[in-house]
Amino acid sequence: MAEIIQKDGTWAFDGDALRLTPGRDKNVSPLRRELGELVVPLGALAGVSVEQGRRSGRLRLRLRDGADPLTQATGGRLAESDDPYQLTVESDRYGVAEYLADEVRNALLLDGVSPDPVDGYLLPGPPLPVSASAGDGTAGFDGERVRLEWNWKTEDAKSSGGPRTIPLADVTGVEWQPAAGLENGHLRFLVRGAPVTAPPKYDPNAVELWGFKKDPLMALVAAAVQARLPHPAAEAGVRREPPRLAKEPEPAENEHDALLRRLRELGELRRDGVLTDDEFALAKQAVLKRM
Repeated sequence: MAEIIQKDGTWAFDGDALRLTPGRDKNVSPLRRELGELVVPLGALAGVSVEQGRRSGRLRLRLRDGADPLTQATGGRLAESDDPYQLTVESDRYGVAEYLADEVRNALLLDGVSPDPVDGYLLPGPPLPVSASAGDGTAGFDGERVRLEWNWKTEDAKSSGGPRTIPLADVTGVEWQPAAGLENGHLRFLVRGAPVTAPPKYDPNAVELWGFKKDPLMALVAAAVQARLPHPAAEAGVRREPPRLAKEPEPAENEHDALLRRLRELGELRRDGVLTDDEFALAKQAVLKRM
């Protein structure tokens, strides 16, 4: 197993999945602490990189498009400190970070995992029930309905109708937008039969966000709902090929024969120009370790 332990968190890779555990350091964001440990299957990954700086750097995962409801709901708008797929690495641990990244890359090559988009979520989203308070209200989701409650800062035009309960069956989409500059953010639920005609400040299906520390927690509610809506690729009528994984061995083929076959396949990929010499060497080394 490849593992790196930092104040920011611990990442461990067992060949099949990456286990991402947030650290207990005071600088770890509330969103990552609330989200807790994540298990990311190898098939959900498109790549991994190590970015080095003078004092610290980052381990960064790149997920396949459509694999993760949190990434889908936030649209890449999470701050780096809130992104659970990034890990701050101290400069004296760059070697360990590179080793873990190489192990992940080797596994992706060996298993033939495609970096292409997927048409179904490969991660489950935040555990339920989930609730967060920020801006002018509180949003909660129990798997069947969304609950919106207002606070004393809510505009009368929105709070006069009282708390809102929206059945999941009526939700057609979810938007999470962080505050940026002078523009407030929001968490908005798109509801069947209720066109969006008002800004979040007055929309009874939205919580307005003002750029405070707890705003990112609303992204967890957005992701939990997103995970239980039809996948965007299915909604758009897009049909994609299933992930291109390595061929399964024939029933009579033992593991040693399967690995020999994989070596031949890697050699063909190098001859065809699909793999560089360096990529071929890394993949070959990973195969030989299993023999």
